[in-house]
This record gives sequence, C-alpha cells and structure tokens, in this order.
Amino acid sequence: MSELSIATWNVNSIKARLANLLDWLRDNRPDVLLLQEVKCVAEAFPHEPIAELGYHSVVFGQKSYNGVAILSRHPLKEVRRGLPGEAEDRQARYIEATTAGLRVASIYLPNGNPVDSDKFAYKIRWLERLRAHAARLLEDDDPVVLGGDYNVIPEERDCWDPAAWAEDALFRPESRRGFRALLYLGYYDAFRARHPETGNAYTYWDYQGGAFQLDRGIRIDHILLSPPAVDRLVDAVIDSEPRGRPKASDHTPLVVTLERPPVTP
Repeated sequence: MSELSIATWNVNSIKARLANLLDWLRDNRPDVLLLQEVKCVAEAFPHEPIAELGYHSVVFGQKSYNGVAILSRHPLKEVRRGLPGEAEDRQARYIEATTAGLRVASIYLPNGNPVDSDKFAYKIRWLERLRAHAARLLEDDDPVVLGGDYNVIPEERDCWDPAAWAEDALFRPESRRGFRALLYLGYYDAFRARHPETGNAYTYWDYQGGAFQLDRGIRIDHILLSPPAVDRLVDAVIDSEPRGRPKASDHTPLVVTLERPPVTP
C-alpha cells in the first residue's frame, strides 16, 4: 500500500523563507504541507512558484502577522477560514480543508506571553474554542489531521530546560491542560504515538545564544490525529535539517506518514 505524507512548518515569514520552502518542497515532496506565520495577506502569498511545483494552496492571511496556509498536491475543498466561537476574533490563525481523503487544519495557536496580560487569557480561550471545534470534527468519523504551531510544550521532556520555561505561557499548567484536553477527546499526538520514550526531540530553537547548535530547543509543533487517521500512522519524523540553513525559520518541519486508504473498485 502506498503512503501519504503530511508536514507542518512555521516558516516565520514566507517572504523571507521562500527559497528555503521551495527547496524543501522539491526535496521532500509531501502530499500536504501546513504552514504557519506566513505573515502576509492572501494576495501577497506566492501561489505561482508553489503551483509550479505541483501544489494547490489556500491561505488565511494577515498583513505582517500570523497567517496560515495549506498546500496540497491534491485538490483542496470545503475550505474554512477562522476558528469558530469568537465572532470578533480577526486574527488569521486557523484554516481547514478537505484534501487527499483527509480533513486537515493548519493551526497557529497564540503564544500567550506575557502571562499576566490579555494575551494569555486569549490563548486559553482559543484552546477552549479549538477543543470545541475539534470535538465536532470527530462526529463524522472521518480521518482528521490537526497540525501546526501549538505554542505548547506538553511535557518536561519536550524542553531542554524545564526550569527556564516554568513561568512561560508555552509551559504554564493552563496551556498544557488545554493541550491534554484535545488528547482526551480521542486525538493522538502523532510524534508521541511513534516515539513514546524519546527525549530531546525539538521543533523550535531560538535564534539567540547558539540555541540550535547547542540543541537547546522545545517541541511545540504538533500533528494530532483522529482515531481513523492514527490507525493509518506509519511514522512521524522531525526534520531538523532546514533549521541549520542560512536564513532559516526558528522552527523546523514535522512530517507524518500515513498509509493511503485502499482504492474502492
């Protein structure tokens, strides 16, 4: 049976990282790529060079900030832009579509710092809204893939120095509790499903202090799979090579491989 690959990557400005993105697409050819922090409006998104590599693309953009996108080698249908539950929220942090027989979403969860500000309250509300919507997605029993930059460090082993992050919004108990609430619905952390005992596996390294060279990272980029999707899980791999390139994003891709469903005659 052939396989299907889905990746997530916070590119930290698609304009600044376009060459790296195109190189990675040429080299790796994922079926679906979920992007975060594209930092541009939809009209400024580089649809054309991406299409030249064989990808369809849909975007929920915002000038200079946030912005999420889905690229796929397969048609993208039933596109939803924005997370339900807070009508006045205009931040471009969630896009969802059907492609390759999956319902996929690209998620850029709020950072939440500083903790003693409205930004943290917004993060916790956003997590609650995501949980409510993720529960609705399970009702159809279709394979669902929720990938992106969750800005949550789930466990101490997902952080090079837990004490240094103890009071950060990414590691606060409220944030971790909100992430676990998604798992309690029945979703699976794809990386942990394949690597239950692995430590020192990171998707983000700060630009300061030689963090990447010293491997002082955190795991905050995740792909969550619904039960019908995790039943097809083959592997989940963090590709750290792009983080070492010139003009790299401070995040690196996480790639999940699924078995393709059998073709119905």
